Amino acid sequence: MKRYRNGEIWDFEHEKIAVGGAFIRENSIFNVNKMTHSGRKVILGIDGGTTSTVCVCMPLIPFTQPLPDPLPVLARAVAGCSNHNSVGESAARDTLEQVMADALTKAASTRSAVQAVCLSVAGVNHPTDQDRILNWLREIFPSHVRLFVQNDAVAALASGTMGKLHGCVLIASTGTIAYGFTEDGREAWAAGAGPILGDWGSGYGIAAQALTAVIRAHDGRGPQTSLTLGILHKLNLSSPDELIGWTYADPSWARIAALVPVVVSSAEAGDLVANKILHDAVQELSSSVKAVVQRLDLCGEDGKDYFPLVMVGGVLDANKRWDIGNEVMNCISKDFPGVRPIRPKVEPAVGAALLAWNFLMRECHQEPLTSYYS
Repeated sequence: MKRYRNGEIWDFEHEKIAVGGAFIRENSIFNVNKMTHSGRKVILGIDGGTTSTVCVCMPLIPFTQPLPDPLPVLARAVAGCSNHNSVGESAARDTLEQVMADALTKAASTRSAVQAVCLSVAGVNHPTDQDRILNWLREIFPSHVRLFVQNDAVAALASGTMGKLHGCVLIASTGTIAYGFTEDGREAWAAGAGPILGDWGSGYGIAAQALTAVIRAHDGRGPQTSLTLGILHKLNLSSPDELIGWTYADPSWARIAALVPVVVSSAEAGDLVANKILHDAVQELSSSVKAVVQRLDLCGEDGKDYFPLVMVGGVLDANKRWDIGNEVMNCISKDFPGVRPIRPKVEPAVGAALLAWNFLMRECHQEPLTSYYS
């Protein structure tokens, strides 16, 4: 097999030898009961985002069988950011390659056993992005491996629809995006352009507005707010002036977004500034979903047709009394009463693996036995 520039990452494939029912690597015997069979065919699903990257290794489930519940996961590996817009293309590729190798190592498998890879990563917004990543993946995997590249929002949708691409997903974590598919394959998205271009319903957007409100209150341009004490306490700072140095010392998106719980707590305590920030976020997130639904006509001519809305991300999690996700659903259902909210039971990386399974099945001209709402 061709050795890629990071060939040492895959050295475990050459070190592993099967002897008498045990695997031996560098004179260390591994417990065979914790290992998979060397000939088992597997699928890799990767969810690569701004905060972290997760890869799962799953066995290839026969297409003639329904998907089991729970879904079998042989191994799971986690790494850092793989969004090339955040860390650069070289670092993003290194992260993705390492997390795939780690997952296969944990599953006692190799690239030769892989049948399909679905890489769903943030920053893939154009066919040229897909082609560039596909060309790189072809250098890593054997020619028999089927390769699929998607935006990370697609894996999030699939995590709620069991691999079927239909409906809309709303992601609201460090960043935000709404992404939708029709059953005939049309797709559309809204937001997802990053903080500079206005992902204001995201965790970054909420926290950045809170920091701005503290500075405005401090210099007299805005109303006083309990966000000041909350954020200063969270960051162990003594004055709003120190926020300037803290912010620009490392203005990474995830670091700023980590302040969202302070905003929620302040809003629950009745702070008007914090409540306005969260209400504005609800409107922003709702408008992203509505834009996608209308462009794809997911709601039908009368606006009442059923469609699934998969909701993913820490911003949409139940936050005590101030439940952002619930408020977003209330806002959307006023215009689209047929919307059905889905909170995924599996993580997006498993959704990516299910996508790979469905893509393979489609290529074999077989229809899935499970529906997206099962």
